[in-house]
Amino acid sequence: MAHGLPVQPGGLTHPLTEPMALCGNTKCSQHGKLLEYYCLDDMTCVCVSCAIEDQHRLHNMKTFSTAHKELLEKLKAEQLILQEKTDDENVSLEKWEKSEREKLGRCSVRLIEAVTKLRDISLTSVQSSVSARMVSLKTSKSSMEAAQKEKDTFRFLQMYSQVHQDVEKAKAVDLRKGLEPGSHRDKLVEEMRQNGEKMVKQASQFWGSLLTLVDPEHHQELVPTDSHLIFEPQSLGPGMSLSKDKRKVFHNSYLGQCCATLLICSTKTASSYQRWVVSLPEESDWTTGLCEKTSAKNLKDGAVYGLCWEDKQLSSLTTKRNEGSQSSTSQGLKVRNTGTAKTGTQLVTTSALITYQGENGEEPVPRPEKVEVLWNFPASTLSFFRRTRQHQREEIITMKLKVSINNWDLVPFVQLGKQNIHSTTQQQQWKCSCGKDYYWDGNRYRDHSSGYSHQSVCSCGKALSVTEMVCKLC
Repeated sequence: MAHGLPVQPGGLTHPLTEPMALCGNTKCSQHGKLLEYYCLDDMTCVCVSCAIEDQHRLHNMKTFSTAHKELLEKLKAEQLILQEKTDDENVSLEKWEKSEREKLGRCSVRLIEAVTKLRDISLTSVQSSVSARMVSLKTSKSSMEAAQKEKDTFRFLQMYSQVHQDVEKAKAVDLRKGLEPGSHRDKLVEEMRQNGEKMVKQASQFWGSLLTLVDPEHHQELVPTDSHLIFEPQSLGPGMSLSKDKRKVFHNSYLGQCCATLLICSTKTASSYQRWVVSLPEESDWTTGLCEKTSAKNLKDGAVYGLCWEDKQLSSLTTKRNEGSQSSTSQGLKVRNTGTAKTGTQLVTTSALITYQGENGEEPVPRPEKVEVLWNFPASTLSFFRRTRQHQREEIITMKLKVSINNWDLVPFVQLGKQNIHSTTQQQQWKCSCGKDYYWDGNRYRDHSSGYSHQSVCSCGKALSVTEMVCKLC
């Protein structure tokens, strides 16, 4: 009964209409009834049983004629939008292509000029030197020919001494040797070094521009972070200090353990995107990402999204209220949950080990020396990249920030070492990178195994008391 029931889903009456001619199968494969409604939610044709009994009963239903009319109008409207976008994109594409061509053209011209200048300087100087050495060969040749033509014995013997000197000088000539030692050569070498450095820089810029153009996802020029980004310390251990520009962190192992929590603040108005690149310590644990500003002095009290290097393993930290945060890693990397830690009555922070498929199965991801972080505020995503070269980066993980946590409350941060390690006295124990353990006896460090005292140097040669830069904004 295609129209035997004058009732629509939901009990609304409707006038009977003539069945429409349809191409293909006009009956429902599930109920065997005539298809007479269109489900806008699932974009499929359904029968009356599907509409009032099964999975479509709460969906937006239309008769075929009404759906046809409405969807046709929708397509026309979308066509206009796409046409406008196409027109705009064509203009934008022309501008972009012109801009890229000009940019690459400038890079290539500067590179060619630098290479040409370096080539001309080198060849001209060497050519002048070789020409000067050729004079000695020509002189010796002339001297020998003149001596051989001399028939008078006395005159021959008188001129032989000079001929011998000319020959010995010519024999010492090496046309393949560079410039003769002296101030001229030293000055020229310095000039070539300066021009060579410019050439290498211009070649790197040109090469990087091409890589970014072809594969922008994995090749982005390592542009230094703006100088308006600075560290704002929330806690500093006794061995920690900041540079004057507040972009570098130093640690003196003699005074205490590496321990600091620092916010990354901007002196400018926040934009839709925030990016920072940090160089991180080799011999200390660290975490970088986003945290709630109110809980920066104790990260366990609030939400945290970050990348964590602890106990020689790289892991991600995400916070949720009721359901888990979503995160995705780049191809080849895997995330394995390692447990949860409750941070209050509602918040739960999850730690997940990041691994990759190696020759021996799943293996831990190596420590990244330099991490680039991109916070996309509108999309509520946080991406971490390993900077490998000047123009190359590898994605480690991208996190989806939970809508249940207000993004306006989050701020970038870096935590070095373990949080809340405070000591106003000398560090009681210290471990050298060579593996030796030392303890402080009140006056000096002593070797744990032998009790031998060391004023300031380990047996491997490393200083026990040295101030080193452990973190900086790149």
